[in-house]
Amino acid sequence: MTDLIVNAPDAVASVTYAFETYEKALLDNELDVLDGYFWSSEFTVRFGVAENLYGADAIEAYRRQCQPVGPGRTLHGTVVTTFGDTFATVSTQFRDGETDNFGRQMQTWVRFAEGWKVVAAHVSLMRTPSE
Repeated sequence: MTDLIVNAPDAVASVTYAFETYEKALLDNELDVLDGYFWSSEFTVRFGVAENLYGADAIEAYRRQCQPVGPGRTLHGTVVTTFGDTFATVSTQFRDGETDNFGRQMQTWVRFAEGWKVVAAHVSLMRTPSE
């Protein structure tokens, strides 16, 4: 086993900043910013509520035809876990302020030379809120 440091403060701060910037872009429907946070690769995967997207091109195309996330979305229970300074997961629950849907979101982040990128994501809705 290596001497992998879990949740080093600098790594947590940098991926948290990336996640929060991504979330703001999601609420503001800033498509170019959102695209920039996903790894530009055919190997990037995003499983959504009703779609399975394989590759950055499919994710970008989906964003341009889907209903944007409403500005009333709120997050809770967010957990950021880093492994070393190049790999992280971010898990959160959300409430959509427009539909009152509750859901959860998980992202796998990798730090590349150009910064943190989502390499895999999963979004799902829940029937009732859960802690």
